[in-house]
Amino acid sequence: MTVVTGRALVLDEPLSLWGGMDPGTGRLIDPHHPQRGAVVTGRVVVMRSGKGSSSSASILAESVRAGTAPAAFLLAEPDLILEIGSAVAEELYGIRVPVHVITEERARRIADGAELRIGPRGGLGRSQVSGPSRTRSSR
Repeated sequence: MTVVTGRALVLDEPLSLWGGMDPGTGRLIDPHHPQRGAVVTGRVVVMRSGKGSSSSASILAESVRAGTAPAAFLLAEPDLILEIGSAVAEELYGIRVPVHVITEERARRIADGAELRIGPRGGLGRSQVSGPSRTRSSR
């Protein structure tokens, strides 16, 4: 595994990629999600957990193929579906989207838009983690 860098996209609510993200554009399309319209392409998506459908794995793999995938996911809870999508993308396209679990406290300290550097095991340096979160923007 390699080091990943990208700006944080901190989501206020869990997201299902199936019906929640357009793999052709990387844009969040769930009409009920607070960050609808945000683009995940090249971003480190930070959220408490994924939400639902096993089809999210295929959406993640398709976004890798289309070049619209996030740089990585940082989650407060494990998500096997995202892991499977990442593994499938690696098998088909040679690109793995890292999915790391961090503590909920640590996730809350990541500010939306912060530049993150994620080590091979999910480690974040102190310089990439802020104090209390700033207002979270959707773009």
